[in-house]
Amino acid sequence: MILAKVVGTVVCSSRNDGIAGARYLLVEKTDQHGGKKGDYLVALDMIGVGYDELVLVTEGSPSRETPFTVNKPVDALVVGIVDMIDENERVIYRK
Repeated sequence: MILAKVVGTVVCSSRNDGIAGARYLLVEKTDQHGGKKGDYLVALDMIGVGYDELVLVTEGSPSRETPFTVNKPVDALVVGIVDMIDENERVIYRK
């Protein structure tokens, strides 16, 4: 899993992914505190994520293991919105 922050939307006038209503987001990888790393991904959003939210992203073949993405050309998928991160019994991130 990758921690990332939503920094934008990717809009395509034409695409051939076979996923009806697909919404693609530009996400920037972060550390566990939400600090941006300057490394970006385009990830499919199937859960309705908002701008600037900290999310969990899966990358590679696991992103093609959902009922909507099986055998589709998907390389990164948003799988969760992070509400809180606890590190060594101390909350280091809270939504």
